[in-house]
Amino acid sequence: MIRIGLAAVTLIAAAPTSAEEKFKLPPEVTPALRAACETDVRRLCVGRNPTVQKVRLCVMAKFFKLGKRCQSQIKSAGLL
Repeated sequence: MIRIGLAAVTLIAAAPTSAEEKFKLPPEVTPALRAACETDVRRLCVGRNPTVQKVRLCVMAKFFKLGKRCQSQIKSAGLL
């Protein structure tokens, strides 16, 4: 289904906003991918005590609940 590379998408949501400057996103997390997915990933998959693993699994499980734009960007990035 969705490659482990999708962890890159989850890192968008798992990293606290204040730590984003210190955190270097993987190259597959393009500005377009982040813009398309961040809201959906935060809404659907970031709860209390998020971890990269938890968020990654959630994104995989809820892929079809993500917005069409996010789904398209994930596919375009080759992460599906």
